[in-house]
Amino acid sequence: MESKQVSGSQAIAYRNYRRARDRALVRLSHQFPELYQEYLEEEKEYDEEQGTKWLSIDGDTYVTVGVRSNNKAPRNRSPKKSRNKSKGERR
Repeated sequence: MESKQVSGSQAIAYRNYRRARDRALVRLSHQFPELYQEYLEEEKEYDEEQGTKWLSIDGDTYVTVGVRSNNKAPRNRSPKKSRNKSKGERR
């Protein structure tokens, strides 16, 4: 019985996390639409290359979930400001 409660609470926590993550993703996609579309296309191509693209919903296709880094991404696209510069200095 205890394992069912643990797995149930894990499922609830994961559902809540995914809902919050999906809302944040929507907000980011509205704030940076071009960058979002660029990343979306890259990820779709990556799924096709790796064979993880879903072909049907009947369960015949398997999905591998993971995170990959894109070393080619420019470092200056971050919306955060550098804390190392003084107020008078700018790039």
